Amino acid sequence: MKKRTLITKLIFGLNVLAAIALLLSYAAAYIKPDPFWPIAFFGLAFPYLLGLNFIFLLLWTFKGSTKLFLPLIVISLGYKTIPAFVQLHFDESNEQEDHIKVMSFNVRVFDLYMWTKEKTTRNQIFQFLDREDPDILCLQEFYHSDKQDVYEFKTLDTLKQFLSAKNYHFHATSTLRKTDHWGVITFSKYPIKAKGLVPFASRGDNVCTYTDIVKDDRIIRVYNAHLASIKLDKHDYKAIKAVNENQYSDDFGKELLVLSKVKAGFIHRSQQADSIRKHLDQSPFPSILMGDFNDTPASYAYHKIKGGKMQDAFRQAGSGLGLTYIGDFPSFRIDYILHDSTFKAIDYHTHPEELSDHHPISASLVMKPL
Repeated sequence: MKKRTLITKLIFGLNVLAAIALLLSYAAAYIKPDPFWPIAFFGLAFPYLLGLNFIFLLLWTFKGSTKLFLPLIVISLGYKTIPAFVQLHFDESNEQEDHIKVMSFNVRVFDLYMWTKEKTTRNQIFQFLDREDPDILCLQEFYHSDKQDVYEFKTLDTLKQFLSAKNYHFHATSTLRKTDHWGVITFSKYPIKAKGLVPFASRGDNVCTYTDIVKDDRIIRVYNAHLASIKLDKHDYKAIKAVNENQYSDDFGKELLVLSKVKAGFIHRSQQADSIRKHLDQSPFPSILMGDFNDTPASYAYHKIKGGKMQDAFRQAGSGLGLTYIGDFPSFRIDYILHDSTFKAIDYHTHPEELSDHHPISASLVMKPL
């Protein structure tokens, strides 16, 4: 009997630790990683901590113990966070409504470096975009080359041929040899009135552009964001794979290097999110923001950008988990379509295509009348 009581106390002690960790994961959305960065790791672990507390809830329920109230209460406190991870909606969209179809897709430079080991990947991306035919399209990790080569990569020229959204705003974050350009691009079926850039404190591969488009005599500001990535290399992914297989390096050096890169990513994104939030607050027009945040819905970056004014199309009209990242790092929803109260999302899709390390996402937005 004493042994059983001791085991119960030990399990409850673990439950207490799991409950505290889950509470910290809630707090991660509100506490800036710079300077207190450890809190961000709890936010990253949110889905696992939620699942762990749910297991404890089932355990105490099965045992008929009042201890079930600890995980029940802690899980209930996540009523603001949990809906950003999982949604259940039935398709109620009305195709007769005048809506704007928007899409965001990190195309990973159209498989320039043959990550997929398929020569047809770029053409498959073109075919997918042609089939979906969005009114507004935001692409991250866009690549275009002006070179006259045997294997031409005149991506922009090709897209302009078949997209109905032929107006575009391209911003290159990097250009080599004056012919090869990397960056983000926004295509619009509607006329473009103005273009600009959200200023970030530090320059680099990360950027957030804005494009003012005109639809039915109304100006809409469309943001295209690509926030700081963790910048993991092949050695880091090998270390992650080893951890997943319960294999560790002798001195934990590789694992610590991965953690340091994740930490740096949290800090950079939090600074970029502050800049985007400030720009959104000053926008004179109804706003839509799309892009690759490289962060989960339990993060400071997502919470800061969304704030109280922007709405998440996935939360309005999505279904399931909405996971967008494909890769060795744990899969999360890190790509978003946000909009202000001028719009209402009537449907949302995380497309199953695996043509990049991100799934494309799209939504149909209806503008509310003036």
